[in-house]
Amino acid sequence: MDNRVNELGQPIGFALPDWQPPPRPLREPLEGRLCRLEPLDPARHAEGLFRANALDRDARFWTYLPYGPFETFEAYLDWMRATCLGDDPLFFAILDRHSGQPVGLASYLRIDPRNGSIEVGHLRFSSLLQRKPAATEAMYLMMQRAFALGYRRYEWKCDALNAPSRAAALRLGLSFEGVFRQAFVYKERSRDNAWFAATDGDWPALQRAFRRWLAPDNFDARGTQRTRLSDLTAPRRSV
Repeated sequence: MDNRVNELGQPIGFALPDWQPPPRPLREPLEGRLCRLEPLDPARHAEGLFRANALDRDARFWTYLPYGPFETFEAYLDWMRATCLGDDPLFFAILDRHSGQPVGLASYLRIDPRNGSIEVGHLRFSSLLQRKPAATEAMYLMMQRAFALGYRRYEWKCDALNAPSRAAALRLGLSFEGVFRQAFVYKERSRDNAWFAATDGDWPALQRAFRRWLAPDNFDARGTQRTRLSDLTAPRRSV
């Protein structure tokens, strides 16, 4: 950051003389070694996702989402058709490379090309994906696509009481930026919103951290990580 002032002696932000708004992300797959993200298609993905979600029998992973759990496949399919087929949010099904089965859901949302800001959200990882390297790779692929398109800011927001989501954002190298109190009402309760973000200036170091962590030689024969991602991303977090 440079310490610029205007003609009145007031401090102002750094110059962006060549700034051009990036394009909106397209409905295109994102390819990884462990997973593949496909633009969500209810006809292809809904049934597999519903089965995968049903493995979480106590429904604890729906607590901090504004919808769900869905008691029947028909209710889930109706929600998906009504909510998940637009361009913002832009939903992706996360498929396991080995089985080819859908195991999670994610989206881009609040896509703001004019200001170069994009958010990741609507994350619903089934137990087939949670705490697996493929889950990290899916988040890496989405972050990589956003910055490759030219976005300056990549956001993650969650209920401030959602400790696992907050920990995940920090592990991925996003910096905590504060809490917006009483930001939403959902499921007949109040939600404070915790904000996290990474910028294009953070991205080169974060990209190296992700690539190092995802490298096959970072895992032993049992699949246990040798180096933690949080140790690799910590230098970029402003917390």
